Amino acid sequence: MLKKALKILADLQRFRIEIDANVATIIIDAPPVNAQDRLFCEELVQVLDILGAAHEVRAIVLTGNGKIFSAGADLLEPSAIVEDVGGFPRQNRVIRAAFDAVLECPKPIICALNGAAIGAGCIYALLCDILVAAEESYVAMTEVDYGLAGGARYVMRAFSPSDARMMIYTGERVNGADLLRMNVASACVARESVLAEAQSLASTIAQKAPLAILAAKRSFSITEEMPLRDGYRYEQTQTALLMETGDTKEAIAAFAEKRKPVFRGS
Repeated sequence: MLKKALKILADLQRFRIEIDANVATIIIDAPPVNAQDRLFCEELVQVLDILGAAHEVRAIVLTGNGKIFSAGADLLEPSAIVEDVGGFPRQNRVIRAAFDAVLECPKPIICALNGAAIGAGCIYALLCDILVAAEESYVAMTEVDYGLAGGARYVMRAFSPSDARMMIYTGERVNGADLLRMNVASACVARESVLAEAQSLASTIAQKAPLAILAAKRSFSITEEMPLRDGYRYEQTQTALLMETGDTKEAIAAFAEKRKPVFRGS
């Protein structure tokens, strides 16, 4: 399946894909500033659908080419869309689908935030499961500078109420060190190390029981809006199902025999 997937992914225009030892790296490659147009959104959905279904891929890293993660939406594209009757509803569905593809991808996604992440670029960084920021990186929601507004609900998932409002109302930048201080990022490293740090985390995840990682990601997604009691009850059903899988039985046997488990994703 992976060979067929790589053939499809070789024709992308806005991304490059690299796969090594069960870790896929998605590189945003849309010069000069990795801006997002309709094709960007459509290709990202396709990429995550394919990698999410590929058994050989167990974790994903998302980063940008060069010194910019993504400058956000292509501001010139909506000018053409507004002339098309019904253009905005169609465009909004495409954008939501791309955001949802990150949230719903069954594989954990680690953001290697290599530089500026503005507007929709900021949202993609925040939607990833884990955020590793470069010291030189920053996020910003600059919609108010262009007479627009959006992204508040996604920003509230990652920031405190006060900081979320500060970002949306002022458009000010939040740098990598502050992302770590605010508990938005899990690590802050030099730019030259950010991709390797994210890939190292992805490699660690890729060595765990694949079905357990899938269940954990599913639990995070499904229980986010649930009351505590209901959320934990759901997780208990996942644990019960995992107990019947070969990987869980192998993990328990390996623990008893004091050896490293060999997971097969079944």
